[in-house]
Amino acid sequence: MPLVTTGELVGRAAAARSAVAAFNIITLEHVEAVVSGAETAGAPVVLQVSENAVKFRGGRLLPLARAAVAVAEVAAVPVALHLDHVQDGTLLRRAADAGFSSVMYDASRLPYTENLAATRAAADWAHSQGLWIEAELGEVGGKDGEPPRDAHSPGARTLPGEARAFVADSGVDALAVAIGSSHAMTTRTAVLDHDLLKRLSAALDVPLVLHGSSGVPDGELALAVAGGIAKVNVGTALNIALTGAVRECLDARPEAVDPRGYLAAGREAMARTVAATVRVLTGTAAP
Repeated sequence: MPLVTTGELVGRAAAARSAVAAFNIITLEHVEAVVSGAETAGAPVVLQVSENAVKFRGGRLLPLARAAVAVAEVAAVPVALHLDHVQDGTLLRRAADAGFSSVMYDASRLPYTENLAATRAAADWAHSQGLWIEAELGEVGGKDGEPPRDAHSPGARTLPGEARAFVADSGVDALAVAIGSSHAMTTRTAVLDHDLLKRLSAALDVPLVLHGSSGVPDGELALAVAGGIAKVNVGTALNIALTGAVRECLDARPEAVDPRGYLAAGREAMARTVAATVRVLTGTAAP
């Protein structure tokens, strides 16, 4: 089916007190696995291309984006395409012509005033192109000379009052908040601050996003969705599944040279991870 918009999927999820899963893709196998897993779970999904993934591909955005669009167009579930963690303004402005319906603009490394100004400019441009825009706010710096901490720094927490002001002044459509998750976790040991999430949900009138969700156990994810998270980003969990399956195949058959065998196993492992994650977020996981 044709691509849908991220804003549409997140808006529906927020209204239903559910969450849409958003998976970061690096290879064609990632794309195929995410869509396959979403089809197995019978739920929509967001394909995310990060700025780091674009750098990995030599700065070329279109090859991976066009592959994602091609797979999405024959999917049995709604699929959206999102440009994730963009810091480069030139890359940001390539989003609309590459099939993306949304962007996550990341200026969280900047002091609050500069973050706000940069995000406001990005939001104005995105909205002029019909794009939905997400931003993030971790912990504002300045106390004892400390720099700002992004939403995934260990110990960072987003304060409701600062978040409310940031959303109102920047004009963004969704906000990623710091409640205890961290990027690139390889163990599922994160404990989320659900009381803080409750206060953030009450303070803000835009959907809330959880980044760094690979390290969050299923029970914590389910509670986060119940508490107001409407979009959940997952990346590292797919890479763990892919790498583990490839390693197992090559350990069992060290003479193998045809990549189709071990890449197929990796793709299937990622698809299972996707299906399991989506079911947790949509409340359809087996008890």
